[in-house]
Amino acid sequence: MWILYAFLAAFFAALTSILAKMGIENVNSNLAVAIRTVVVLIMAWGMVFITGKQTEIVNITQKSWLFLVLSGFATGLSWLFFFKALQEGEASKVVPIDKFSVVITMFLAVIILNETLTPKTIIGGVLVTVGTLLFVL
Repeated sequence: MWILYAFLAAFFAALTSILAKMGIENVNSNLAVAIRTVVVLIMAWGMVFITGKQTEIVNITQKSWLFLVLSGFATGLSWLFFFKALQEGEASKVVPIDKFSVVITMFLAVIILNETLTPKTIIGGVLVTVGTLLFVL
């Protein structure tokens, strides 16, 4: 099922970019991110309560709290910069650069998580990099 979820995530990420570009016309990008964040917050907590997982919050370790909070800050910064770039640039150029995070993630996974970098991963990273450059240039 993970592959279906991954494709659905990609589809909704693409739709998010298009809808955001349409929505930020004449709207401050920081305000737009704040509005989007409230919607995400309501949806996320709604799913927690619908699935009955709210009681599991007491089981979260300090380490998990730390990294989830740091991840939240990284997400917030990513969204703020993405919306600013989207407001000033073309979606067809901003989004491929944003998705270059795939390559950055591969390298960070090797450095921070000690994941293995295989020849296949390296080739894929090079292709994504070349593709990103082709979109932007």
